[in-house]
Amino acid sequence: MQFEFSERSKELAVRVQAFMDEHVFPNEEEMHHQLDEGDRWQPIPKLEELKQIAKSQGLWNLFLPESDRGAGLTNLEYAPLCEIMGHSHFAPEIFNCSAPDTGNMEVLERYASDDAKEKWMKPLLNGEIRSAFAMTEPAVASSDARNIECRIERDGDEYVINGRKWWTSGIGDPRCKILILMGKTDPDNPDVYRQQSMILVPRDTPGIKVLRMLPVFGYDDAPHGHGEVEFDNVRVPADHMLLGEGRGFEIAQGRLGPGRIHHCMRSIGVAERALGKMIKCIKSRVAFGKTVAEQSVWKERIAESRIMIDQCRLLTLNAAWRMDTVGNKVARKEIAMIKV
Repeated sequence: MQFEFSERSKELAVRVQAFMDEHVFPNEEEMHHQLDEGDRWQPIPKLEELKQIAKSQGLWNLFLPESDRGAGLTNLEYAPLCEIMGHSHFAPEIFNCSAPDTGNMEVLERYASDDAKEKWMKPLLNGEIRSAFAMTEPAVASSDARNIECRIERDGDEYVINGRKWWTSGIGDPRCKILILMGKTDPDNPDVYRQQSMILVPRDTPGIKVLRMLPVFGYDDAPHGHGEVEFDNVRVPADHMLLGEGRGFEIAQGRLGPGRIHHCMRSIGVAERALGKMIKCIKSRVAFGKTVAEQSVWKERIAESRIMIDQCRLLTLNAAWRMDTVGNKVARKEIAMIKV
């Protein structure tokens, strides 16, 4: 692969970094305060204000490859931008580049009808609404999606959905208007990869009940959140089925590849920020008459951190390049490796 980023990618990286320095980092404390002072499940005012600035500067929807609806960047070109955003918990949403909306928009772009794109993708691209993704289930080992049991059954001009999901990302946001749900339409199909389908489910459809919001290591990720959700005889029009019955795994491969690589890119940004904080800390702390930075063991730890971060970045860039050149399905091994 070529390790040199395109001129457009480098130019955007400079602009994104400048925006982070001018608008995001100085306002992090205020955004945390606004999140904690009232209803945690409402939009953060300062964050919404920064969204409009980012949008006005053209730093918006940078994630969407192979599309004229976004910036038209490849996965490799987007990688350094996503890493920069990863330095702050708030940044991805400010640039309209946060999960699960990014993955959902990619699904809509690739597999949805023109009507669905107009109704759901357009407001998502504009940052007017948010979305959720319902795949994982509490009753089965659904890290292997072949085990998913949620049923999607045809009834005339509608599909009826019954099941229970959890870690449904985005369901806690009051702006969530659409879900993409994966479930079984043909549980008896001898080809287990043709049993599953994905379908669009409007959030206000009767029968959708959020049972609880699930914390991760003590964090609730408000106002976004991850919920346990019950679907009780939820009826949606038949034309809400994506791509066709039995093609859920095909869609999942297209959706989860970009989603995973985006998380990896952001995680590298978090790691870089953590390393920077560690270096700053050990330069200022004194032990046994000299700074901690002068203790040889810490030089070794910093060096090991630098090596590990760069290893992760190179592996991630290789996966991005493979996705761009051979496609998400062929690059699934590289995508799985960077997830680890």
